[in-house]
Amino acid sequence: MQPPQEPAQRRDGLSNILRNLAWILGGKGFGAVCSFFYLAILARSLGLKDFGHFSLIFGTAQALVAVAGFQTWQTLVRFGAQPVLENDQPRFGRLIWFCTSADILGAVTGCMIAALLYFGFAEILELNPEFTTMGFLFACALMWSRLTTPSGIVRVLGRFDVGMYIEAIIPTGRLIASGIILWTGASVGKFLFAWAFFDLLSAACYWIAASRLAPEAFHRKHFGHWQAMFAENEGVRGFFGVTYMATSLDAAVRQGPLLAVGLFLGTSAAGLYRLADQLAQGVKQFAVLIARAVLPEFAIAQMADESHRFETLVRRVTRIAALAGVVVLLAALFLGEPLLVLIGGDDYARGAVVLVPLAVGAAFELASVSYEPTLYSTGYAGHALRVRLLAIAVLVIAILGFVSFGPVGVGWAVALAMSVFYFAMSVTVWMILRQLRRKAAAA
Repeated sequence: MQPPQEPAQRRDGLSNILRNLAWILGGKGFGAVCSFFYLAILARSLGLKDFGHFSLIFGTAQALVAVAGFQTWQTLVRFGAQPVLENDQPRFGRLIWFCTSADILGAVTGCMIAALLYFGFAEILELNPEFTTMGFLFACALMWSRLTTPSGIVRVLGRFDVGMYIEAIIPTGRLIASGIILWTGASVGKFLFAWAFFDLLSAACYWIAASRLAPEAFHRKHFGHWQAMFAENEGVRGFFGVTYMATSLDAAVRQGPLLAVGLFLGTSAAGLYRLADQLAQGVKQFAVLIARAVLPEFAIAQMADESHRFETLVRRVTRIAALAGVVVLLAALFLGEPLLVLIGGDDYARGAVVLVPLAVGAAFELASVSYEPTLYSTGYAGHALRVRLLAIAVLVIAILGFVSFGPVGVGWAVALAMSVFYFAMSVTVWMILRQLRRKAAAA
């Protein structure tokens, strides 16, 4: 029997979150600069209609990834934090192989769904025959490039610096490819190929980095011990299912409005909505980045610290996120129209009125960024799912009611849904924290 491993030294929660976020933002700041230029090339060179085609293909692929794929990085962070703290490599390895197997299963399933969608229902869904095969291949490429197990390993080990370097491949590659495509003649197919190629290249680098950061845990001898893995990680089945549903619902909120605009209002309207949404997505992406930096520290703080220390950490992160939400909302409101014209040209100036409600929704999402990691790390992931179900119901009803007002109506439907999500999450999280505080006092 092996002697117990020495646990890792206690981590300073907020300082680690800020350090992790600094690494992430370093890479994403570089990516944002690149994306400004390649998005301008994409929108201007394709024109409003073809940019709409590109946006709908890309949005459909992202929706398929969310429906068929699993955000295994959340499971790795939630249940991998303890074996990492205890340096229990066999236990960590069994969890890694479980998540890897789920990722592969999701990718295969997603490709089958894509084939059924593009080749079985193309006529019913009135898909453009010119883009049928192209859309299918792009969806498959995105499916295999978005496996999240390796990024989960990198995050739970605290190596956000490695993630920054790898994720810089995508914006760098897209910028270089955009310049070449502009020079050789722009087309939807060329842009889709470039986007898919660099996504796959980044994914390959993530797998290589993860296997080198955790070589012992990644060994094949840990594969297949499902019974032991489930016994070691009580509640992993429920957590896995809940996070899958939450991610799928989140994708519906992110991609559903764009697809609804394309369905009800046409391709050109989808292109207009997409560019406005792309700027608002920058705020949403910032929220995702904070969540990635927060979840590992919340998971470890919940196990290693007293309840009042954990609650203090949650409150501090929430205040920072809320302030950031106000700042980015004001920036989007005052700089939105000039940026739209600068990126896409005068044809996209009409998107400024769409950007306003999308920025409001994005600010609510940023303000609520610490809530889901809090519920996940405390074992209340089901509560997060119920709130997301409420938000998606509001979104569907609002889109059906507001779509007659055009893309701006869909934008206000998104803002309404995200406001409901924020207030419902706020009430839920503070009730859970009060309950945890009472349990700690009773103990």
